[in-house]
Amino acid sequence: MGDHRRRVVGVAAVAGLVAPLALALGAAPAQAAGSCTTQTGPRQKQVEKFLGRPVDGRQSAADCKAIKAFQTKHGITPNIGYAGPVTWGVMDLMNKQKAVGRTPNKAGKCPVNKGRIACVDLTLQLSWIQDGKDLVYGPVPVRTGRNGYETRTGLKKIYWRHIDHVSSIYHVPMPYSQFFDGGEAFHSVGVSMWNPPGSHGCVNMTKTTAKKYWSLLKTGDDVFVYGRKPGT
Repeated sequence: MGDHRRRVVGVAAVAGLVAPLALALGAAPAQAAGSCTTQTGPRQKQVEKFLGRPVDGRQSAADCKAIKAFQTKHGITPNIGYAGPVTWGVMDLMNKQKAVGRTPNKAGKCPVNKGRIACVDLTLQLSWIQDGKDLVYGPVPVRTGRNGYETRTGLKKIYWRHIDHVSSIYHVPMPYSQFFDGGEAFHSVGVSMWNPPGSHGCVNMTKTTAKKYWSLLKTGDDVFVYGRKPGT
């Protein structure tokens, strides 16, 4: 445990983690693999509106196809086109993220007296880089620690960077890693930022975002994490 390289806890392995959560929340009825459900979900109207479908609150073949495509894209399982709470939770978060626009620190929760700092809003699953009150980059969607592996809150500093890091615990690639708290780091992943249930504590990013953070931040820069991820 003395070597911080061995304490890296990185991103969660995706396979096999999402379905148990979805089923526990009653996300969808039992359905044969690969099929499309004819059942109307409890969030049918909200999901139809989000996807630009006719809002009639009744499941159709076209509705199911559109919902299923969304679920497949973002790793929501079972991906059978059911308008349940997990699917709507992702859509609702997307709506809230979009509403933030270019003022992610409007409430002033991320310090503006630290110079350049990377901010992470767990509640909205957004991150950005600011310098004082000036927005430098973002906000961008991120994927943080799931229930039981919550990304720790507070003021931290980037203490180690490794561009080609591989987790010593989970044995998964963590490109563009910038560590700021024990094994927690910014790094890129190859899954959707809205893929439930989340990481093992790291702040996951797209490759584009992780590369930008790598170019804008350096060892010693501040990181501030606040809020609470939905579902934790």
